[in-house]
Amino acid sequence: MTAPNRNTLWATAIVDELASAGVSAAVASPGSRSTPLTLAFARHEDVHVFSQLDERSAAFFALGRARRTGEVTPLVCTSGTAAANYHPTVMEADQGRVPLLALTADRPPELRDSGANQTADQEKLYGDAVRYYKDLPEPAATDRALASVRTTVARAIAAAEGTDPGPVHLNVPFAKPLEPTPVPGDVPADLDPAAEAGREGPYVATTGGATRLDDRDLRALADALATDRGLIVAGPADPPGLDAEAVTALSHATGHPILADPLSGLRFGGHTRVAPVIGGYDAYLSADLAGDSTPEWRDPEVVLRLGAAPTSKSLRKYLTETGADQYVVDPVGRWREAEFAATDLVVAEPNRLCGDLSRLVGAAGRGGLAGGSSPSGGSGDFGGAEDSDGDAFTDQWERADAAAFSALSAADAFHEGRVIETLLPELPDPATLFVSNSMPVRDLDRFGRPGAASLTVCGNRGVSGIDGIVSSALGAGSATTDDLTLLVGDLALHHDSNGLLALDRCDVDATIVAVNNDGGGIFHELPIEEYDPEFTEWFKTPHGIEFETLAEQYDLEHVSVDARDGENASESIAAAYRESLAGDGSTLIEVRVDAESSHRVRERLGEKATAAALSAIEE
Repeated sequence: MTAPNRNTLWATAIVDELASAGVSAAVASPGSRSTPLTLAFARHEDVHVFSQLDERSAAFFALGRARRTGEVTPLVCTSGTAAANYHPTVMEADQGRVPLLALTADRPPELRDSGANQTADQEKLYGDAVRYYKDLPEPAATDRALASVRTTVARAIAAAEGTDPGPVHLNVPFAKPLEPTPVPGDVPADLDPAAEAGREGPYVATTGGATRLDDRDLRALADALATDRGLIVAGPADPPGLDAEAVTALSHATGHPILADPLSGLRFGGHTRVAPVIGGYDAYLSADLAGDSTPEWRDPEVVLRLGAAPTSKSLRKYLTETGADQYVVDPVGRWREAEFAATDLVVAEPNRLCGDLSRLVGAAGRGGLAGGSSPSGGSGDFGGAEDSDGDAFTDQWERADAAAFSALSAADAFHEGRVIETLLPELPDPATLFVSNSMPVRDLDRFGRPGAASLTVCGNRGVSGIDGIVSSALGAGSATTDDLTLLVGDLALHHDSNGLLALDRCDVDATIVAVNNDGGGIFHELPIEEYDPEFTEWFKTPHGIEFETLAEQYDLEHVSVDARDGENASESIAAAYRESLAGDGSTLIEVRVDAESSHRVRERLGEKATAAALSAIEE
């Protein structure tokens, strides 16, 4: 294999090494300086290349795909501001622990700091947000240089998908010619085959490990969990996600209920038939509930925290006030508990830890470890589980949850949360549901009742922006044959309307349900709501956008449901959704709501849910 010039040889080696590492798809945006990379991807038979015109949308598309699969989807862009448009996605990938590889083409070193057109300082462009960075040398057709670049690419993929997954950045300078133009003498005919064509598999294979507690620390943690009043709190999961089987096994062994964030991967699935999965906590928990102020409610004594911080502010504040021992589990030892109420940081891979703990506790029986010490200092024997207070504690949560959801579903007026209540029973099994930030994810958290359907729920909760939501959802949809539904707010849809190009260019079908409250409805949750006209002018910012025109522009079917009068709105949403699933192509279902009235209904429902939950546990 003799390339026409060193740029083509270099780019081919990079892409070939990515494919050898298991990369099956990439996203490229048009540009001149990135020509060698784009052509190398396009010509590689084992890599599917998605074309995206907008670099910001391209990056979020790759992020969504990587979030859905847990595998890197590389990005390719030209030099200059194109690379800067990746930055919001890199920030999200960093905090959300999503594997991402940015391949940014650059001008050759002699043109840097020279005033050359479309030239900017791209070295360490993303700062500390990346797990690995390297400014590659200029392409060279030598054995040593090719071995070096293949090793670098293998290391970059290993870093992106490693124990602490996240974004990596390779800056790739190219001098002209950028096209595969033959340059006599540029590529020697006697290159080492391993350097030129690679090895069987990755040039450098990385064997990953998982952090695991030793026996002494494992027994100590198991003993700490040996209480009748314990909780397993599962926050948003890092790719590839929490293992429902392992967490359920730990719940069975300890008797502790699972408070499952909608992005944890545990709120929905077959395990909910056999495990005490709690989902309505956001409606009835509050800091005021903890402690001695509500004697009929029993607080946990110990909490095992998995994943990132829960979406629910009510849950976070409640846990802070309980005074319970909180064990935050993180595979790389990062701190992700902004209430600063945690008592212990456990550095361990969560799925393996749950499996190890469940076997240890299960072998001894619930209640304490034989030969170990109980949290109170006495010896435990894990006996008496059937007669313990643990079953009553779990029953408290299950009763409260059932009562709260009954109260929530009995709303006397239509509100934004009713949209997700309507959609969940209609979702296919299996399905991928992508939820936007601001109110959609919060409504899913509050109104999304646990169920047995196989739903993969995704969202960008790393830095929780509303940018790139459409693109992220379509990227997730590109990675699966599941039906894709996106629940998005009007501002987030407007912000990433460019991302809708991927419906056609990347051959993705979706049902997009847009909750249109004509502005930033979430700001009604803040005290600034009381200050008008400043609130309306500078925070809620009504826009008056006609989304039917947007749907026409991108060839989507458009259905409008005006839910502001509330009459038959749920039935209309359900009918439109079923019709979208039955038809071909993509549909935008626009649900027009009133943000202020929805907020008032949420407030009333929260009070009713709390009262119902407390009443249920008194029975």
